[in-house]
Amino acid sequence: MKIVTFNIRCDFGQDGGNNFCFRKPLILEKLRREAPDIICFQEVLPHVAVWLKEALTEYYVIGCGRSETLEDEQTTIAYRKSGINLMWMETHWLSETPFVPATRYPDQSICPRTYTEAVFEEYATKRVFRVVNTHLDHEGPEARRRGLLQIMDRLEKVEFFPGVPVVITGDMNAEPDSPEMAVMKGTPYVNVAEGLGATYHGYGQANPPVFIDYIYVKGFVCESREKWTEEKDGVFLSDHYPVCAVLA
Repeated sequence: MKIVTFNIRCDFGQDGGNNFCFRKPLILEKLRREAPDIICFQEVLPHVAVWLKEALTEYYVIGCGRSETLEDEQTTIAYRKSGINLMWMETHWLSETPFVPATRYPDQSICPRTYTEAVFEEYATKRVFRVVNTHLDHEGPEARRRGLLQIMDRLEKVEFFPGVPVVITGDMNAEPDSPEMAVMKGTPYVNVAEGLGATYHGYGQANPPVFIDYIYVKGFVCESREKWTEEKDGVFLSDHYPVCAVLA
């Protein structure tokens, strides 16, 4: 199974030559060439979600916005129609009230944060697995820590197919040696993107670039992994390098 975590960059027309309208052809070309089974997007605004559903004709695209009206950014999951069956899906807000839209921890930015959780079945093998896609807060380290703890607690208590393999993807807005990412140490989850180098590059302008995009797995073996570093005439796929892993 090929899975990708891809911060597609919120599109407010703020990036000049790397505005989303200029990146779309490069994104579509790369996704068609790589043909991942599952793509976990972050920073998907409503009009970008519409484009994904129209352009990625071989995929179903699921998720909802993080605001009280279910607009704003999504942690979207796209999965291949021909090979994967969706069995169950929920959106949770990273807060003390995870089923109340737009709620957040008091020590984070004004932005609510979510994670999308889905249970899938692979048609060919009848194997069942769980995917969690998230985007942690960009300002509050304690909110990031509490968000990760919330996800870990949730995964320990799931009742629907509790023992199946799990993938956790996302932009964690924290480097591996940060205090908040210490939550993952001592758990059975392995970051298969470890050692790939910086993933946030700011269209080549970040100083310094940093590693903040993760693929954690439990119950999978990673056969290969890579960053997608395509750039054409100064236009990148995003301000983050998508990270791709092939899992067995």
